[in-house]
This record gives sequence, structure tokens and C-alpha cells, in this order.
Amino acid sequence: MDKIDREIVRLLEEDARLSFAELGQNVGLSKTPCWQRVRELERRGLIRGYRTELDAERLGLRVHAFVHVTIQSTRYAEFEAAAASHPSVLQCFTTAGQADYLMHVLVAEIPQLDQLLRLEISRMPGVQKIETTVCMKTIKPRSPLTGCLRP
Repeated sequence: MDKIDREIVRLLEEDARLSFAELGQNVGLSKTPCWQRVRELERRGLIRGYRTELDAERLGLRVHAFVHVTIQSTRYAEFEAAAASHPSVLQCFTTAGQADYLMHVLVAEIPQLDQLLRLEISRMPGVQKIETTVCMKTIKPRSPLTGCLRP
């Protein structure tokens, strides 16, 4: 990725609804070369898609929790499939440390979290132990990935 590509992805991450003409104007290209660069970034997998960012709280989803999960070593594939397909699991990461996985879950209320933990996550394949941390307040929501890039 060169300097222009970096600027294109930064601008698109900020506002994916920019037209190719607006995008090109911001990076010093005409519409067609800008469109070609975006298509190449998509083809290479650097741009995976375009999404609408929804306000979870306004949708009634107010309880974020982080669940550390320890599982039986023979059940990784089954657990990962269950986690990946569960609608309340926003993200799931393998981890090094005391737990095998860290899940970010989102529900409307604490009773729903209780049900999710006791009746769903604890019953996923291979789960031996879960430890949960409930988020009290979000200080910094997801930042643009382009902020992590170094020139």
C-alpha cells in the first residue's frame, strides 16, 4: 500500500458513502483511477466490505460483557463453530493466559446476560469454565484501523 492507498482506506473507513469523485478529489486523483485503486484494494482483501454502524444502546442493547472461556483441548473446532454462529457473540478471540478464549457479548439486560451465560455459553461444546466481566461504561469505542497503520 502506498500513501494514496492509505489515505483512500482512511477516508473510506471514516465515511464509506463517499463517491469516487469525492474520494478522488481528496487524494488527488480523478474518479476512474480512484475507482480502480479501490477495486484493487477490495480484490486484495484489504477492504472486506462496507457496513452501517448501528447504535447498540438505541437498539436496546445496553449490556456489554467480556467472557473468558476455558474449554477441553479436544473440542476447539466445535466450540469455535458454536461461538462464530451465536448472534449475541460480537467477537471471539483465542488467547494466551489463563483462559482459552475471550468473547465480547452484547445483550439488552442483565437477566438476558444471565441466561446467555448459564444456558447457552456454558453449554457450548467443551466449555469447562467461564469468567465474566461486565462493562460499566465505554470510554473509547472501536477506533479506525487506519489509526494503527504506520507510514
